[in-house]
Amino acid sequence: MGLILTIVIGIVAGYLGSLIFKGSGSGLLLNLIIGLVGSFIGGWLMVDVLHVTLFGGLLDTILFAVIGSIILLWIISLIRK
Repeated sequence: MGLILTIVIGIVAGYLGSLIFKGSGSGLLLNLIIGLVGSFIGGWLMVDVLHVTLFGGLLDTILFAVIGSIILLWIISLIRK
C-alpha cells in the first residue's frame, strides 16, 4: 500500500472514529495520528489476535482502522479522567 493511501486511510479512520466516539472530528492532524495509530491497534487486534477477516482488502483495512481508532480514543478518555 502506498504512503499516500495509508495517510488517506488514516485520516478517514481517525475522522470516522472521532465522529463515532466523540460526535465530532478532532482536526486534520489529530485525525491522521488517531487513524494511523488506530489502524495498527485495529489490525493487530482483529487479524493477529482474533483472526477476523470480513471482506478482504481495502474495506477490511478501513473498518479495522476505525475500530482501532475508537479503541484508542476510549483509552485516551480513560487516561484523561
